[in-house]
Parts: sequence; structure tokens; C-alpha cells
Amino acid sequence: MDQNVAEVAGQYVPDPERIVRWGYHTFHRAPDDVTATDLAARAAQDALARTGVAADDVDLLVLATSEHPEYPHWDGSAALGRALKMENRQTLLLNEGCASGVTGLGIVAGLLAVQPEINTVLFVAVNRVSEFHRNRMTVNNAVHSDGAVAAVLRRGHERNTWLATEQFTVTDLCDWFRTDYGGAVAPLPPEGWSSKTAPAGHIQVQEHFQRDPKRLREFGQQAVTRVFDALDGACKRAGVSRDDVTHLIYINDPDGITDLAQPLGIPLERTSYDIAKAHGHMGSADQLTALGRLIEQGTVAPGDLVALTGISIGMRWYCSLVRA
Repeated sequence: MDQNVAEVAGQYVPDPERIVRWGYHTFHRAPDDVTATDLAARAAQDALARTGVAADDVDLLVLATSEHPEYPHWDGSAALGRALKMENRQTLLLNEGCASGVTGLGIVAGLLAVQPEINTVLFVAVNRVSEFHRNRMTVNNAVHSDGAVAAVLRRGHERNTWLATEQFTVTDLCDWFRTDYGGAVAPLPPEGWSSKTAPAGHIQVQEHFQRDPKRLREFGQQAVTRVFDALDGACKRAGVSRDDVTHLIYINDPDGITDLAQPLGIPLERTSYDIAKAHGHMGSADQLTALGRLIEQGTVAPGDLVALTGISIGMRWYCSLVRA
């Protein structure tokens, strides 16, 4: 269900004006009884129907997730296969946060290289916020949204071709934006704890730098530079240059898209800027959703070089290049 950010932000935070200033106008909140598997299955069925591919023709099912799992000790990719009535199928679960919907393309390319029997891959990315564990408006400077996207990947397909993936992590920052309760270290939250009143994710960032404005500014600049490092790494692998990139698709963060597009010389209309404002941050589903929309709109045309890039938990910087 679409939610108006300005109308409901006050239900999540005491200072809704701060959230509105981020630039989002709507986000998606799934009904309470709709799970991540439900969202993923719906997206997968739509992708199969659009492409005329039968579930029985899929050689590999990949599920990229970016939120709290429905159950511990449980494989969401297998659950998705069951929902799609697949049997005895190879499945793969990716859970590197919101990066997995982009870095997973490189992993699939690697599997295709070593398993010649794989020709058709159903790739699904899903984000379903667990509001018990996290406040969707205080994780970071984004309004977190529920959504799923799916694509059928074919060996040797002539359009929307994956070219390269680059990623790296800064491991010292691995605790940022983590969910503190619900895992083996702290299975239960303390009495009286609520995600609605728990400290916002940016508090960890500020404390890491001892709330030093200079160090925080320097990290903000580093964060942008590292996105370009990932982009340049992908370009080197693909044998192209940064100047060849015609479209930029970043995580659904309007301010972040603006900060990146300007140095690259890419107009905002050739980015995911408007899509980000309309959908909120759908975790691993951001970039493929935006790519599909821009292709449908005709903004991305055959031959265009599209960079799918972002920052995720880890902290991980990443980029995949796609030739439309």
C-alpha cells in the first residue's frame, strides 16, 4: 500500500519535518499479513508471465534479501521455490543487505561461467521491513519501503547485458545499522525496548567519529569517492571508461543521487532520482526496479551503458554495469 511520507512520518518519529526534507513523497508498506516470500513470489510470477518462461524452465532461482528474515535457520530461496511450485531446483540465497540485488548479478555471472548447464535464471530481490525490529524511518537517512522485483536472466541474451561487477568492504564499519536484537548474541530486547523509540542508526555513525564535525564531513566525502572507486573498478573490468556511462542508478536516496550525478555530468533525468522519491528505499530491490522503469519509459535505450551502484551494510561499496 502506498503511504504519503508527510502524512504518516509523525507516526514513526517525533520530528517528521526532518524526514520530509529527505525528499521522499511516498513509500510502500505491505499489509501485516504479507511476508517477504509473498512479495517475492508475486514479483517472480509477474516476471515469468511477462517473459513467457515457465517455472519448470528455470535452472537457477536466486533470492536477494535485505531485511530481517522471516525465520532463523531457514532458507528464504527454498521457501520461494516452494511458493513457485519448483522441485529439485538449484537455489541461492543472498543477504548482503541492499547490495545483494546488484552484486548478485556478478555472482550469477560466475555461476554461469562454471556451470554450462545453467541457461535460465530467475533473479528476485525483496525488501520487507520488520517493524518490530526496525523503525523504517530511523535506520539511516532514508525512508525504508517494502517491495520486490524479479528478472529472468538468459545466457547470451542480446539486450540488457551484464558487463562487470565491482565491490569492496570497509570492515571496520561492519556494525553500522545492524539490528541489535533477535540474533544469537542478544535474542531478546530488554524490557520496554521498542523500535519506535530505539536510537536512530545515524547515532552509531556519529559516535564512531566521536561526534567530530570535521571527521563526519571527511567521511561523507569519502563515501562519495568510494562509490566512484567502485564505478571505476567495474569500468576497468568491462573495458570502458567512466565517461561512457550514460545513466546512473543508485540506491533510492534522492540526495545521494544528486551528489553523484553532478560530478559525473549526468543529468538527473538520466538517473533514478524521481523513482527514488516515489518508492522509498526498497533495499535490494532498488536498482533493478529503477532499471526496469527507466527502460519502460524509454529513458534507457538500446546501447546505453547503465551503472547500478550504491552503499550497503558491511560497509560495502558496489557497482554493476549493464549494457541496455
